[in-house]
Amino acid sequence: MVRMGRRPVAAVLTLGCKLNLADSEEIARGLRERGFDVVDRLCEADAYVVNTCSVTHIADRKSRGLIRSVRRMAPGAAVTVTGCHPQSAGFEAVRALGADLVVGTRDADKAELVEFLATRTQEDRSKPGVAPLTGVRGSDAPGGPSGEARMHTRAFIKAQEGCHDVCAFCIVPRTRGREESRGIERVVAEVRRAVDEGVREVVITGTQLGAWGRDFEAPLKPHHLIAGVLEETDVSRLRFSSLQPQDISPELLSLWSDPRVMPHFHLALQSGSERTLSRMRRRYTAGEFLRAAERIRAAVPAVAITTDVIAGFPGETAEDFAETLALCEAVGFARIHAFPYSQRMRTAAAGMPGQVASDVRRERMARLLALGETLSREFRGQLSGTVRPVLWEKEQQMAEGPRWFGHTDNYVGVYTKGAAFHNRITPVRLGTLYDDGVSGALAAW
Repeated sequence: MVRMGRRPVAAVLTLGCKLNLADSEEIARGLRERGFDVVDRLCEADAYVVNTCSVTHIADRKSRGLIRSVRRMAPGAAVTVTGCHPQSAGFEAVRALGADLVVGTRDADKAELVEFLATRTQEDRSKPGVAPLTGVRGSDAPGGPSGEARMHTRAFIKAQEGCHDVCAFCIVPRTRGREESRGIERVVAEVRRAVDEGVREVVITGTQLGAWGRDFEAPLKPHHLIAGVLEETDVSRLRFSSLQPQDISPELLSLWSDPRVMPHFHLALQSGSERTLSRMRRRYTAGEFLRAAERIRAAVPAVAITTDVIAGFPGETAEDFAETLALCEAVGFARIHAFPYSQRMRTAAAGMPGQVASDVRRERMARLLALGETLSREFRGQLSGTVRPVLWEKEQQMAEGPRWFGHTDNYVGVYTKGAAFHNRITPVRLGTLYDDGVSGALAAW
């Protein structure tokens, strides 16, 4: 597949969570260092990385479909697969879909993947009579022929891997393995690298980010990590991807006094019913969740709190679900990510009595989504007329013509007319609701 005289192209395709995005960025960096140009879309390329997800049966289906699509598109290319799907489905089952190499999710696995693609590509280069590519050329890849310049405004950096919390519905402890935290020095080095490449915003990610540091010989907590990044780097904007109510401490909240820490918290609720939370084996009650949200709002002005909620967990009654809706309204989430319960083999919930019928799960899911849209509109509407910093990310074609799109510090999408702002942070006066965000006009502080 590789033609002499140009850099080979690797397509790194990512499904799932922010942690997968962080892993994909590490793989892409390794490939660039080995001479590849890297794209993040499905196209004709010399090599492929499919970073999969397995959080639900739908994620499994998407993972399988993407692997098959890649193999059909490029029968002779090197195809590698990583992420959670091989851990749940089995490596041999994934190889049968057309993968040349299947690896896990740890650092050594990513290094093996990069080495395999580099070696395989070099072998292909040496073969006579190799047909040229008709799709993406190296000069068309992000960053041009060198492949070094970063086109993204945001970088995802992994600080922690694995989870010891065995929630009844979740397969992730089986797919991501034991908890393992990266030291502050390593995370700081990754943040500095991203800043040197031009990134303005860094998102710190992990499987169970609130567990960061508890596996060290001298245990630390997440606020130590955030403080270290703030002290040792010049990052413009810093986000922490996901926390739980028990992680919200005064020491943690005090760090949000630094304007570089974005006023956005993602707290995974899953259910607002005390009974259901207990059956889920979550480590907090509904009351504790509400109190954590109240502490956040008291400490961080104009904060956005977003969440995940599962509809139709085994044994969930109509009353349980009503309690979930009521708690969502009480918190006033800026966005709700709603999921119907997905039965995952090798989890405790898969064998629980009281499995909720699929049509009931779908109906509850629809009600959650409708409530989420109402709460999102209310939150965005409250910001109308205020001035907030926006990091401009890309130009989008809308029905009314081209608009520049970016996110406020509290993660509201903003659309505006004007010249190219890519990777700049500017003050913007927020206007009316527009598409999934709000309109905005350039302003002054």
